[in-house]
Amino acid sequence: MPARELESIVQFKVLGPADAGSLSDLFTEIDTTYFRPHAFSVDEARRIATRRGRDVYAVLEDDERFVAYGMLRGWDEGFAVPSLGVAVRTGLERRGLGRSMMVHLHDEARTRGAGQVRLRVHPDNLPAQRLYRSLGYTERGMERDEVLMIVELAGVEDGA
Repeated sequence: MPARELESIVQFKVLGPADAGSLSDLFTEIDTTYFRPHAFSVDEARRIATRRGRDVYAVLEDDERFVAYGMLRGWDEGFAVPSLGVAVRTGLERRGLGRSMMVHLHDEARTRGAGQVRLRVHPDNLPAQRLYRSLGYTERGMERDEVLMIVELAGVEDGA
């Protein structure tokens, strides 16, 4: 299915208590080669779905199946600039889902008053780095053996 067609039918959804089971299912199909922000267990899915706070945990849903996962973290710990993370269900990569999730998360960050978003990416994860650069992220050095990238949200066109 072409990326534009797929993007038109997925829905962005901030997670809630009823989503723990579907999130747990998605966690079984996330490639953790480079993406390991937390455990991908049933207990962690339940914790994330029922948590409260300013941090955002969200999914893209396609016909009641979660196809991508994303987060903006750090606000609950007192940081002004949230850290973004995204993952796409294995087998659905390169269809625009990661980009779509990031655009939605940028909108959430703007709505919540953030002027920047940061992320870290493994130096060998070149496809992710290309995506991030295409969305306006710039490299700001290394942090924990990963490339630190930041985007300024004001004036950035997410559809680039």
